[in-house]
Amino acid sequence: MACVNAVEWDAREAEPKDRRSARGRTIPRILLADDQKEFRQTVASMLEDEFEIVGLAENGKQVLDLVIDRPPDVLILDIFMPVLNGIETAACLKASGCPAKVLFVSVHEDPDFVDSAMSVGALGYVSKAHLATDLIPGIHTVMENHIYISPSLLSA
Repeated sequence: MACVNAVEWDAREAEPKDRRSARGRTIPRILLADDQKEFRQTVASMLEDEFEIVGLAENGKQVLDLVIDRPPDVLILDIFMPVLNGIETAACLKASGCPAKVLFVSVHEDPDFVDSAMSVGALGYVSKAHLATDLIPGIHTVMENHIYISPSLLSA
């Protein structure tokens, strides 16, 4: 697994002034990775009014390349992607010291997938079946350093 090289993440944490909304809150920067182009486009359009989309990737290697040049606040990762899957990608970024928060989106609702996601440092796991209701609250929750798991997965 080819991980990101060591990066000076502290230097990337400076917040540009133009990232503030009219209400004075910081606009979270989102990097979205999923191997399905239509899904990426749909989710990006769903989020663009409230968040800054800094990149779209179709695999984990693209995420590792993009995260250096366009550091996000939140990474939204699918679990199953080519080249590097989401779990491998999150593990690489965690090992490199990347400060971005990770939220997984997946069709897989098995508790073992949720456990695997959390074991690599993710703060969130959203079921694709409940994306419309769970993704935005999930992003806000992980931005506050709290864990978010789709409620439908907790009742299973």
